Amino acid sequence: MRQHVNPLSRFFQLPLSLPSNSILFKKSHYPIHLDIGSAKGEFLIELASNYPNWNFLGLEIREPLVSSSERKRKQLGLQNLKFLFCNVNISLDEWLSDLDLDQLKRVSIQFPDPWFKRKHLKRRVFKKSLLNSIARYMSKNGELFIQSDIFKLIEYMTTSIDDSIYFDRKVVKGEKWLEKNPYEVLTDRESFVLKHNLPIYRAMYIRNSALFLNYN
Repeated sequence: MRQHVNPLSRFFQLPLSLPSNSILFKKSHYPIHLDIGSAKGEFLIELASNYPNWNFLGLEIREPLVSSSERKRKQLGLQNLKFLFCNVNISLDEWLSDLDLDQLKRVSIQFPDPWFKRKHLKRRVFKKSLLNSIARYMSKNGELFIQSDIFKLIEYMTTSIDDSIYFDRKVVKGEKWLEKNPYEVLTDRESFVLKHNLPIYRAMYIRNSALFLNYN
């Protein structure tokens, strides 16, 4: 499996019409946890198994990983979980706009590709436009959880969110970085990093009551 794909290539710039929430889930009125960059899907598979009264959607730009995750989901018979292939910066906003008011309760972005070279920074998944989409459709008090083992990347992400008027950073015991994953389920990358005793930087943001104003 190729570790990275170029999201700016012509193929990944084609917009996709994602199936509506009512088509994806049997009980479409449940609150939604959206995981951006779901990779092998194990994180959401465990959450969906543990929380049957939530719907979980994993979005991934590497299509073979989506196919593999979907096979595992079907084998387990999880009807509150779905994995879809797309470039979120091209196709997500339209899907979010069809959700019921206050339905999007959680968004997680975990260990996104860092794209270290300066000329490649524009390939990063986390952009101001993506943050705007999340802010526009997330319910008040909804959670935006991010984590990475790359400090420069998480610093870039937290600076962007901190500069937003729509999210408040959750601080625990005076520490801005969370000690543990609040969902108590580890991603594959998270397990790998912890096994090698390397640091992980985690932050939780809460959607405040500020009305969305498009400031693109």
